[in-house]
Amino acid sequence: MTLLSVVLPVYKVQGYLRQCLDSLLEQVFTDFEIVAVDDCSPDNSGAILAEYAARDPRVRVVSLAENVGLGRARNVGLDHAVGEYVWFVDSDDWLAQGALTAVADRLAETAADVLVVGFDKVHWDGRVEVPRVGRVLAKAPETFTAQQWPRIMNVLHVAWNKIVRRELLLKLDLRFAEGWYEDVSFTFPLLAAAPRISGLGRTCVHYRQRRTGAITRTLDDRHFEIFDHWAHAMALVDGYADRAEQLRPVLFRRMMWHYFAVLSNTQRVRNVSRRRFFGRITEDFHRYKPAVGYQRPPGTMGLRHTFAASGSYFSFQAMQRAIAVVRTLRRVRRVPAVRARRFAGRVRQAAYRAYYLLQLRLPVDQKLALYAAYWYRGVSCNPAAIAGKAAELAPGVRAVWVVNRSRVKSVPPGTEYVITGTPAYFRALARARWLVNNVNWPNWVRKRAGTTHVMTHHGTPLKMMGMDQADHPAAAKDQDFHAQMRRADRWDFSITANAHTTIAWERAYPCRYETLEVGYPRNDRLACATAEETAEVRRKLGIAPHERVILYTPTHREWLPAGRQVLDVDAFTDTLGPDTVLLVRAHYFGVAADHKAPSRRGRIVDVSAYPVVEDLYLAADVMMTDYSSAMFDFAVLDRPLVIFAPDWSAYREVRGVYFDLMELPPGEVATTFGELVEVFRGRAYEGTAAAEKRARFRERFCYLDDGMAAERVVRRVLLGEIPHRQL
Repeated sequence: MTLLSVVLPVYKVQGYLRQCLDSLLEQVFTDFEIVAVDDCSPDNSGAILAEYAARDPRVRVVSLAENVGLGRARNVGLDHAVGEYVWFVDSDDWLAQGALTAVADRLAETAADVLVVGFDKVHWDGRVEVPRVGRVLAKAPETFTAQQWPRIMNVLHVAWNKIVRRELLLKLDLRFAEGWYEDVSFTFPLLAAAPRISGLGRTCVHYRQRRTGAITRTLDDRHFEIFDHWAHAMALVDGYADRAEQLRPVLFRRMMWHYFAVLSNTQRVRNVSRRRFFGRITEDFHRYKPAVGYQRPPGTMGLRHTFAASGSYFSFQAMQRAIAVVRTLRRVRRVPAVRARRFAGRVRQAAYRAYYLLQLRLPVDQKLALYAAYWYRGVSCNPAAIAGKAAELAPGVRAVWVVNRSRVKSVPPGTEYVITGTPAYFRALARARWLVNNVNWPNWVRKRAGTTHVMTHHGTPLKMMGMDQADHPAAAKDQDFHAQMRRADRWDFSITANAHTTIAWERAYPCRYETLEVGYPRNDRLACATAEETAEVRRKLGIAPHERVILYTPTHREWLPAGRQVLDVDAFTDTLGPDTVLLVRAHYFGVAADHKAPSRRGRIVDVSAYPVVEDLYLAADVMMTDYSSAMFDFAVLDRPLVIFAPDWSAYREVRGVYFDLMELPPGEVATTFGELVEVFRGRAYEGTAAAEKRARFRERFCYLDDGMAAERVVRRVLLGEIPHRQL
């Protein structure tokens, strides 16, 4: 018999599921199975499960025809489990290294029916909180019952920190009930009935504190379901436990703690429902108060018990406000002088934006769409493609671009624009109905009611972004992740090119936006390009029809000094022969506003400041890059790609990546200068092997690039049309 069945309910966790599965499958201990229950998840979670199941027989997937909720999904997993023990792991959490070995060893030592394990809390901003539970479990007897060691009832009442003998669950016929807080009516009856409980103090589970998507951060009257689950738990404990009266005092105190924890959380119970919630607490206080009495907790929790007993919501509310004031005063005293000076600076900056604040008081311009790209560097990328399609499909919408003063000359003739820092700029930011950008607007920009912010992004991610950079601080230019998330909180729509990008952004930017997984609008032109258009672009760039064109697009490396390159382009060009032109396009971080474009030196053409990168893609016969997101766009053309990766190991470790480029390259890979020369000298990039790699790459990343992405965005965002698949 398999020792352990890990039951994994899966619903809308595409951003976290791979980490969870990897944390299980990479454990040294292997005597386990994963029963993954796809609870009719509407995202890409099902595809991820299928991928893992295809490559590892320990993963079994049960797909449900309709969404049944967490509790019933766990029940389905239990029905399919075959292990001696069952572990209900949440699919947005992940296991610590060595956790399964430690669990197996402890089970072998104790023959426990229930093993309760330690955990830590990993917050969305990278903070790790280690609760006292590990120290509490370390003090527990080797084995015990809940009556012998009732402190176990105060350990977090969730299913995922308990490994349970499957035979015990079947004997008790203990199932998860429906609704929120289903762990309550499972955990306490289980602990009350278990003949042998044991504890494992080490951290086994990394408990993810999600910024969005968790019920603990959801304002909803469904939080009232907590009362039904506690009533169910109390009834089951009475039925399961030999001496239930011994457990009643500790259960009662835990119940009251839980009720007040929910009510005190402003992100759970709505203001209009708080008095009614308190009334239910009062009812349960009198219903379940132990007949033999109980020890009232000290401090403010004891006062809460007093207020619940008397039904005095006014007194409870007054105490909560007093607690909030005290906490605020403590935080103010802890603010360092440096932060205070920064705050004063921000106040001064706000004064300079008085005109902007004034404009915010005026009506929103219902016909104005404000566009920007690459920190106001010009008219380009996804916003430009959307603006172009909007002019066709929504001609009543006025398009205005934001550009830096140094980039005004690059603005196409006839394009309306405002210059940063001018009154027109602040007026447009304050009044625009739509704000479309491929990077974030400044921190001080306010999201007005009735306006729509569209984040188009500017690349399919290989390197880690957003919150995922917290694990790679050496590469994160912006270490203020709270500010990053506040900016992302303004997004109404996030445009993605493929499922890979959708999943990455869900982890990197855990905010409440609607994802438009429609392809990248800027690639519409590439998907629809003709031979005539390619020829015209080459003529414009002065490239002869017989010349081979290599486009080189190196990415930015934070750890290299400015101007240092990983490739000697002169030495490389000398190996290419007389009929080859090398177009070199540096990363935009290193391109000055006065950079001339293009400039030619022999067979090397510097196109770093060329305004339309899609022209360069069309002109090229082959792209050579390292880790630039340009590879994902160029792959739309289905032309050869070469990866020059002399520092892949360093880049992967320092910058962090979402997948192994060496395992899924878009073409031939060279890691040394000599290998690179041979790839081009022998034209291996044109061979069958290279074409097969490119096809596999395109299948994963380019399947939505059909020339209609911009239209899909305009119809959804500007015209308000709902795609058929959302109806």
